[in-house]
Amino acid sequence: MTAKPEAVQVEDGQPRRRLGRSIYILPSLFTVGNIFCGYYAIIATIHANYDIAAEAIGIAIILDMLDGKIARLTNSTSGFGLQLDSLADVISFGIAPSILAFFWGLQAVDPKLAWIAAFTFTICGAMRLARFNAQAGNLKHFVGMPIPAGGGTIAATVHFFGAPVTSKIGASMLVAAVFLLAFLMISTFKYSSLKNLTIGRKSHFTILAIALLVALIYAYSTYTLMALAMVYSLSGPAVRLGSLLRHR
Repeated sequence: MTAKPEAVQVEDGQPRRRLGRSIYILPSLFTVGNIFCGYYAIIATIHANYDIAAEAIGIAIILDMLDGKIARLTNSTSGFGLQLDSLADVISFGIAPSILAFFWGLQAVDPKLAWIAAFTFTICGAMRLARFNAQAGNLKHFVGMPIPAGGGTIAATVHFFGAPVTSKIGASMLVAAVFLLAFLMISTFKYSSLKNLTIGRKSHFTILAIALLVALIYAYSTYTLMALAMVYSLSGPAVRLGSLLRHR
């Protein structure tokens, strides 16, 4: 008895193309786009195009959100994709924002302090990614602020203020902010993973909220992005403080 040949679905007289490998590669394409945006942000910063660099980091955040979502939807998650995504995040949200902060706003303080602040942000971001990889799973909460949020906060700050910082007071405040973001990334504060924002029974409310957010970003990008960055960055300490107050 001979085995039957594998059935191939035919559509309009043509064999249907197998999409297995294409679907597997699709999330990695978004990750490569993430890496490109991070690299482009570094080049733009070197050429003093600070707002363009901030926008490139913002695009990298969108691509970083999409690659994970697409990988889960297509059931194409892999260890290789996880490691590639982490390397991309180090470039786009660790190195690029620290270089952007250094050239845009840390020039007015002591050079050694500026280097320490920028490097501390990068190394804390890398440590945050290492901890995430060790705890990888379907988490409802992140332990410590995610590195895209840290890099996004620096990008939103540059986009909000625009002109480079030239005063020593402003540069000192930026140094404190960079150290604070670095601390939040390696802290044990809980941050929402935003995985509950899915299309479900109340999809019309979700779609409406997303539409309004997109409209606000389009019309008032400087204020909207800065507000989003600040609210999410401070949400971890706020949740911890609320929990302590409830226990008391």
